[in-house]
Amino acid sequence: MNEKIHHGRNIKRFREMMGIKQESLAFELGPDWSQKKISLLEQKEEVEEELLRQVAEILKVPADAIRSFTEEAAINIISSTLHDNAGSINNHCSLVFNPIDKWVEALEENKKLYERLLESEREKVELLKKMMEK
Repeated sequence: MNEKIHHGRNIKRFREMMGIKQESLAFELGPDWSQKKISLLEQKEEVEEELLRQVAEILKVPADAIRSFTEEAAINIISSTLHDNAGSINNHCSLVFNPIDKWVEALEENKKLYERLLESEREKVELLKKMMEK
């Protein structure tokens, strides 16, 4: 199946994943932009290269991600990951592991996730401060 990639829809997906409102994206793009204009942008099947790069930079995602993301690809990745993990669970269930090591690994992963979440929240606060100043 050769699905046409919809840039606007992908911009919307990434914007929502990042927790950014249309108004905030418009603010970051400059005074010529509004929430309505962002809404129209998200309806466009193809977005001009320079604008796509600007939006990607604001959303902190690679422009290629917006250019190439498809639901089919995401479903295939998730499906193959689930399939691979199901096989490995059956093959490795007899392995011995130290529960304390696993617990420490989980704590470290939680710490990394918390730090990323905290950084994201700091960026949102800075963005809100900028918006309030104008």
